This record gives sequence, structure tokens and C-alpha cells, in this order.
Amino acid sequence: MVAPVGLGSNGVDCGAVNDRFSGGSAFTGALRVLAQGDDSDGVHLRRRRQGVFFVSKLFGRFGRDLGIDLGTATTLVHVRGKGIMLREPSVIAIDQDTRKVLAVGEEAKRMLGRTPANIIAVRPLKDGVIADFEQTEKMLQYYAGKVSRHRWVPPRMVVGIPSGVTEVERRAVLQAAMRAGAREAYVIEEPMAAAIGVGLPVVEPTGSMVVDIGGGTTEVAVISLAGIVASRSIRIAGDEIDEAIANYVRRTYNLFIGERTAEQVKIEIGSAFPLDEELELEVKGRDLISGLPRSVRITSEEIRHAIAEPVNAIVEAVKQTLEITPPELAADIMNYGIVLCGGGGLLRGLDKLIQHETQMPVYVASDPTSAVVLGTGKVLEELDNNPMLRKVLQTAQSPRKR
Repeated sequence: MVAPVGLGSNGVDCGAVNDRFSGGSAFTGALRVLAQGDDSDGVHLRRRRQGVFFVSKLFGRFGRDLGIDLGTATTLVHVRGKGIMLREPSVIAIDQDTRKVLAVGEEAKRMLGRTPANIIAVRPLKDGVIADFEQTEKMLQYYAGKVSRHRWVPPRMVVGIPSGVTEVERRAVLQAAMRAGAREAYVIEEPMAAAIGVGLPVVEPTGSMVVDIGGGTTEVAVISLAGIVASRSIRIAGDEIDEAIANYVRRTYNLFIGERTAEQVKIEIGSAFPLDEELELEVKGRDLISGLPRSVRITSEEIRHAIAEPVNAIVEAVKQTLEITPPELAADIMNYGIVLCGGGGLLRGLDKLIQHETQMPVYVASDPTSAVVLGTGKVLEELDNNPMLRKVLQTAQSPRKR
């Protein structure tokens, strides 16, 4: 499909590039050929390395590198040079009889709780990590194909992961990215990506603190010199807040509501701190006694009481991280403040509650839901020109940074 690319003095021909994403593409094969040979010859080894760099730069110019926030609730994709090109729910609908994918993203989310017996709509990620590898791979492949027109050039992918994941969970994300068609796959810890995304000076000898509240995990980190100095990762976040709302409505009103309704209640009237003017919302669900549809009116004060436990757990994670932060960096944070990002950062009054509990200035990022994916995008944009940023990336061969 593409004329072979000669590499001159290396004497290596890359061959044709596949017209689809593939870990075993001609491009990948060419890199393997370049890496082979007698390493005792320093000149030849240097030329081989130069060849690898040349091919990577050449294909990087034509390819579309992808930064991905693979969230429990929402997946966002940043395309190098284009910005955020995709923002869709992390949901996939499957026909159980044929295992065929029927819908992905927004269309699949609309099917939650509304499918016949042979069709299931599932979230393949739980608590920020892969729960269903096969469906995560399919979802990634679908999203990568949706934003990449140049299908004959496999992209590099940088994927955000929670800082508290295990080695097995980290490798699962890398493997899913490679099987979804990446020519190179990297992972970056979400609090680091979020800090880069909101513009914090992560490579400077200055303490920056970020609290990233997603759907499945809350990541708290203090960052300096491109490294995480102190951190806390808890699997309590937006999903647990939704669950607390659903449980409260069921216990108090004998009314069963689904996860989409609970999320809507959180968005419409949820708050972590007393409001100047309390809100009220009509909530519809199924009566647990009669089995018939019914509606009730609920106030923001009730919801604040209902979600107190998960919200307090998030605040406690922030306080625990501050307790183990070196004093010089703590002084920086006192001066520059704590930045909230992630969808959970939009909860009314959460910044005021954390500020009240820590006596630190707290700010909500200007675009909190996009912080992580913007960070992955910035890393890709500057990766070739800023070697310092390579410190924040991990591959399958990278040692854990702890």
C-alpha cells in the first residue's frame, strides 16, 4: 500500500506498512531488524540506533499519536496536533450469543438497564483498572480507529493509570493498548498527567499538589522535579458517591433508582458543603413495595448527608498525603494551593470543604474533566524535545517508581 522506505547506510528496507493497526506491522518488524546484529561493532550499533530513531521520527510525522484518559466512567482521547477529539462513556454493549460488539460509548450507555436478556451493556473498567480485558481492548480499538484516519500508520499511545495500580494491572493496560494497535505504548500516572494538564510546574523544584477525583479512584499527589514525592490512591470516587445516593433513596423512600438517575441527582443537587440556597429535585424510580413507578422530591441537604461517608474519605486522603509531605514542599503548597480536577472536582462545595479541613487554599481546575487527557497530550507534544518528560512515562520494561 505504501512504497518501501530505504534506510541508506543501514541497508535495511522497512517494507510496506499495514493498512490497519497491528502490533506485528511491517513498521514494527523493521525496528526489530534494526535492533538485530553483532553488538560488538560500535559503529554498526550506532547506525542501527540512528535507523530506529529515523524510522520513529518519520512515521511519527505521518502518524497520529494518541493520549488517552481511560477512565472508569468516561474515556477521552487527545490527538497530537489536534486536541481532544473524543469524549465518550466507558461503556460497551455486546450480544452475548455472538460476542459481537453492538455499540460503544454514548450509544452503549443509553442501553444501560434497558437491554433484553441476550444483550449486555457493561463498563469494562472498575475502580480505574481493567476488569474485562477483552472488552477494554475492543473499546480502545474502536476509539483509536474513530480518531485516526491514517490507519496505515500505527500511533503511539500514552494512557493514564491510577498511581496505586499493581504491576499486573499496569501491564494489562499496556497490553490492551498494544493489541488495540499501538506501535509504542506508555502509561503515565493520572495525578502526574493531571498536574501537567492543568499547567503545574511539575519539572521544577517546587511542590505542587493535585487531587484527581474520577469515577473509580481518587488520586492525591505531591509532585516535584517530575516525580511523585507523596501520594495516596483510594478506590472511592464518583461511582461510590452515586452508589451512596442510590442507597439513601432506597432506604429512606423505598424507591429504587438506577445508576444514571443517581448520577443525575449528584450533578443537579449534590454538594459537599452547605449552600447559600439549598436545592430540590424530583426523583423518579420504582417503588420497592408496590413495584410501580413513583417519584419523590429530595433536597440538596439530604444528598449532602447521604454522600458524607465517601466525601469524608476523599478529604481524609488529602490530609494523609499532606501529613507525609516534606516541610519545604508543604510550604510551597501553602503558597500555591491544592488543585482539584476530575469529574468529582465539580461537586459543589468540595473545594470549600477541603479548604476548611486542611487550612490550605484550594482551587478547581478550569477544565477539571479534561486535565488527565490534556496532560497525556502535552507529554506527546513535547516528548521528542523534552527528555525530562520521559521520566514520567512507564513502559512494560520500566521499574515501578516508589
